[in-house]
Amino acid sequence: MGYCRAGIGAFLVLQILAAAALAQDVTLTSRDGSVEIAGTLLGYDGEYYRVDTIYGALTVDGSGVLCSGPGCPDLDAYVAQIRFSGAAPVGNRVLPALIKAFAVQHEYSLTQTYADDAIDFYELHDASSGQISARFQVHMTSSDEGFADLLADESDIAMSLREVSKQEVLLGAEAGLGQFSTAAQNRVIALDALLPVVSPRNPVQQISPENLARVFAGEISNWNELGGIDAPVALHLRAAGSAVLQVFLDRIIEPSGRALDAEIMRHSTNDALRAAVAADPFAIGLSTLSERHGVQSLVLAGRCGFRADASPEKLKADDYPLTAPVFLYLGNRRLPAIGREFLRFVNSPAAQVAILGAGFVDQSISRTPVQRQGDRLANAIQAAGSDTTLAELQRLVTAMNGTRRLSLTFRFDDGSSGLTAQSRSNITLLARALETGAIAERELSFVGFSDGDGGAGANRKLSRDRAASVRAAVVTAAATADPRRVKLGIEGFGEAMPMACDDTEWGRQINRRVEVWAR
Repeated sequence: MGYCRAGIGAFLVLQILAAAALAQDVTLTSRDGSVEIAGTLLGYDGEYYRVDTIYGALTVDGSGVLCSGPGCPDLDAYVAQIRFSGAAPVGNRVLPALIKAFAVQHEYSLTQTYADDAIDFYELHDASSGQISARFQVHMTSSDEGFADLLADESDIAMSLREVSKQEVLLGAEAGLGQFSTAAQNRVIALDALLPVVSPRNPVQQISPENLARVFAGEISNWNELGGIDAPVALHLRAAGSAVLQVFLDRIIEPSGRALDAEIMRHSTNDALRAAVAADPFAIGLSTLSERHGVQSLVLAGRCGFRADASPEKLKADDYPLTAPVFLYLGNRRLPAIGREFLRFVNSPAAQVAILGAGFVDQSISRTPVQRQGDRLANAIQAAGSDTTLAELQRLVTAMNGTRRLSLTFRFDDGSSGLTAQSRSNITLLARALETGAIAERELSFVGFSDGDGGAGANRKLSRDRAASVRAAVVTAAATADPRRVKLGIEGFGEAMPMACDDTEWGRQINRRVEVWAR
């Protein structure tokens, strides 16, 4: 694979000229001459024309028409253009790794050029002819800017470290871009996590999510309240607009009913935040798993004995409360064939290797045998109340015996029966594994659990119903899977095995889940 840097001035001139051509009128005429469509060419993806006509935007199959007019593309020299915009860590680490792996797998040579510090271009060349097949433009800004560019038709795909907001979903629908929140218009391509971080000189090793909220709300101001020395706590966070900050607000601050303290030191980059925290033994901040060098991360722990570190196993199973999926969002407009091929590639085994190399957690399905789940069983016994009987615990252990837990957990949005974004992605991952035969086991059980609110009998029924709904979604998505090859069962254990303390909303949400056990 060839890989080099080149000047960008001449290329930008060509881009401007090409844009001017696209703004001119074209006429598409059917090959028998019976139908004629005139308008402004909005785009051509190598297969279909998109034309703004008096009837609105129309998409026309290029194989059935002839194009005339100054805006017509040169079909012999067509180069697919795919524009990405959004979160800088995705644009400068995850996406380049995926593009390079895609080029290797499809035997393209690759050239990288730089417009400025925020825009990179990747050109994929046919290995035999040397002709450019595609040009990927990667604009590295923020998650907010990525969605703004997508809404303004200045990009085809938004890169985000957070889920799309309700307002952005509404704006996307109004702009004719479809529903960003649907599985067809977003991809989870990797996993990251938010970490509470302190200086390596700080003796504190863990913090509860509740205390984390209290710290950043200013209610805890001295380290001795967290088991540390008698010293004031210095608070550090990213500036407004950061995806890291937004995830923290969504997952910890808002569910606690608190607001951030006004005296927090703000930073424009993760590097600046980590440097400040590393230099101050009394500081605390939030960074990410993919960018944690120089600081010490704190384990999340609860009063009920729950502990969660940001291990790849826990991130894949969504057992870590601050797991942060890495998203690609796209409009409902047709991408060039090579763009669609790239989106299929991003969840392939080769892509998972590239994601690991970029410092993020991949989405390959792993399996945890029951022998390595002793902490979960210990929590189940410790948390058992009057509603969780010995007989129910024995039924749970019997069902677990001889199984392995798949790293695909399905959780639900607050106050809703709808699945979270990561869970919707897991539906697709499991469905594809069933279709391709990547699941070697003969039996899968969808096992539901609930929080502790309500009676034990009602919770068992609710958890079983949720397990059935997830199984139905997987069966629907796995349209080409052989139903005779793998048996798909359901079970529900209600509140019998909590994953987190049940005394906070985030803890109850973690406990409401459907797991997949393989035998």
